[in-house]
Amino acid sequence: MLRSAFPLRRAGLLLAVAWSLCHSVSLADDASNAAKERELLAVLQSGEKSEKALACKQLAIYGSALTVPELAKLLEDEQLNSWARIALEVIPGAEADEALRNATDKVSGRLLVGVLNSIGVRRDAGAVEVLIARLPNADAEVGSAAAVALGRIGNDAAADALRKALSTTSGDVRSSVAEGCILCAERMLEAGRNDDAVKLYDEVRESEAPRQRILEATRGAILSRGNDGIPLLVEQLRSSDRGQLQIGLSTARELPGREVAQALGAELANAAPQRAVMLLAALADREDAAVTPEVLVAAKSGASPVRVAAVALIGRAGDASHLATLLEICTADDGDLAQRARLAIATLPGDNVNAEIASRLGTAKGKQLLALLEAVGERRIAATDSLVKLLDADDATVRGGALASLGETIDAKDLHVLIAQAVAGKNGDDAQAAQRALRTAALRMADREACAKQLTEALAKAPPAAQVELLRTLGAMGGPTALETIRVTMRGGDETLQDAGSQVLGEWMNVEAGPALLELAKNAASEKHRVRALRGYLRLARQFQMSDDDRAAMCAEAIAAASRIEEKNLALAVLERYPSVPALRAAVAAGESPKLQGESQRVALAIVQKLDPASLDMADLLEKLGLKPVKIEIVKAMYGTGESQRDVTDVLKNHASGLRLIGLPSANYNESFGGDPAPNVVKHLKVSYVINGKPGEATFDENATVLCPMPECAAVNAASTPTIRQAGQTSLGTFGPLLRALRDGPATIGFTPACES
Repeated sequence: MLRSAFPLRRAGLLLAVAWSLCHSVSLADDASNAAKERELLAVLQSGEKSEKALACKQLAIYGSALTVPELAKLLEDEQLNSWARIALEVIPGAEADEALRNATDKVSGRLLVGVLNSIGVRRDAGAVEVLIARLPNADAEVGSAAAVALGRIGNDAAADALRKALSTTSGDVRSSVAEGCILCAERMLEAGRNDDAVKLYDEVRESEAPRQRILEATRGAILSRGNDGIPLLVEQLRSSDRGQLQIGLSTARELPGREVAQALGAELANAAPQRAVMLLAALADREDAAVTPEVLVAAKSGASPVRVAAVALIGRAGDASHLATLLEICTADDGDLAQRARLAIATLPGDNVNAEIASRLGTAKGKQLLALLEAVGERRIAATDSLVKLLDADDATVRGGALASLGETIDAKDLHVLIAQAVAGKNGDDAQAAQRALRTAALRMADREACAKQLTEALAKAPPAAQVELLRTLGAMGGPTALETIRVTMRGGDETLQDAGSQVLGEWMNVEAGPALLELAKNAASEKHRVRALRGYLRLARQFQMSDDDRAAMCAEAIAAASRIEEKNLALAVLERYPSVPALRAAVAAGESPKLQGESQRVALAIVQKLDPASLDMADLLEKLGLKPVKIEIVKAMYGTGESQRDVTDVLKNHASGLRLIGLPSANYNESFGGDPAPNVVKHLKVSYVINGKPGEATFDENATVLCPMPECAAVNAASTPTIRQAGQTSLGTFGPLLRALRDGPATIGFTPACES
């Protein structure tokens, strides 16, 4: 990979910008910054090395001549050399330059290389002699660093020294000297000294520098010559050497001028297919990309990859005059090439292209006509009259293309044309294409309500099959008018329309469809439609934002309207997903149905676990769940396994609130208890407590609902300790009947052991 000098120049530019930004910030509050600098200076004088390193980093922002002497001392420290240079590279003033120059006599090896690099970053013209003296250094890395630093300085003295070194050095140092020469040449080019730059680039090209540097210099030699560099550019483009070809292609994208584009086009005539494709790509990437005669020839004949590349170039840089060529290519037997030509027509630039396409609609035939129709739709060309005439064509493919383009282009005042085609077109085979086009057009309309009114008027007169499609189009549009039309249509009792309407409403994208879906769920003659409508209604409750009261009300309505247990359970699942006091009320109310007792109580317990059990609004609901208020005291609570236990007594105490159910901050024990005491191991929560003056103890599986059983009666074996499982599961021990009652229904939920009273 070529290491161009341009990135190095940009790097220097970025450093300059960073320096500017840093010191703009410092100037905002000089007093504060000066105080900060003194503080950092104190760290440099007496701090630990790690502290000094961080101080150096900050001095890149706050540093000035004041701190340069201390920073200079660190240049001799192997651990702090690079940190000190971070600051010295950006601190303004001659003091930093002098400190770096002086350091070149005090350090060697890797440290000297770093100092030389920093001198190059600062472009210290006063260091040229210092750097020249290091070029013949026995350490090749030092000589290389000196050469690149001279290149970054880039003045005449540096350039002269590098010129001489180009023939006297060898190996890595010569490579760096050549790099330095290229950097100097770039500085000359920036200053408008093109002739000097050309001379220096050519010297590198003619030297024995490594191939990589020769290629970099070749690029510079072409760019610095301008149009006079075209012969050298063409030489690279014709080369059998891959590196030269690549440098030619990349430089062809950079060198400005119409003559360059013409030269690239001229090379197409004799280029092998693979090279021709690369030439076309380079030409297409130019800002002044042009369609030359050679490009047109390449597009019309030759190898398929070359034709494809030429067509793509025409689509980017052509104009209306190239439309005929592209249309001709659209008839090619090569399907991929024909498709590329159609895409090129869709992107062809120029003010007159649309008018030219529209004017050809009346005379074009076959594949060319189909390509024009596709372009009309892609480019959104207003050509309604011409398209309508084509609806009478004998070829169904042409009629379909015209309909598709009308869908993309027709305006509101002509929408009746598509409605008529979709409802009762002359050619029955075109019905689906007309309906697709109408839907496309309807979704484009700015005034969808006005469009929906037109569709509603057409619905009453349309045959059954067309009515179904109109309902689907109205559903895709949405809005109050469409919703009311669908709702009224479904009341007619037609099973086919109810089927279409229930599908459309089931996919409606806001809650406004709720009443219509509920009405259909209650009144549809078919169970299939009732179920579909009810599931669509519950989808709204599950997916869209609304108040807790509204969501709970929707679920309650769904439970009441449902005839199957599946939909009732779906409604309960929505309540569980959005826990709230209204959701809890709805879940408890659902338990009045014997078939829902178990699931409603499971959901209710799951909701309670996520709410504040102390809420007064929940008292009656909790009592219905068998959770009467009690006086509870947490004595001890441990969470974990074996010897890995965490005392969580205080957590449970803080969340115990007069009920046997203790609502934790999270359904996840680890989150509630401040971490995992035994990762990847099954854990339990063991709780000792007192309820209404009677002691009890229970063990809960990880993340189970914390519902403390009532302490055992005297008649019960005291050694039996219940283990509470996840909500809805049976617990072990003597309190299984109570928790089964909470799970299975009110037949036993009112049971109160004697010891509870």
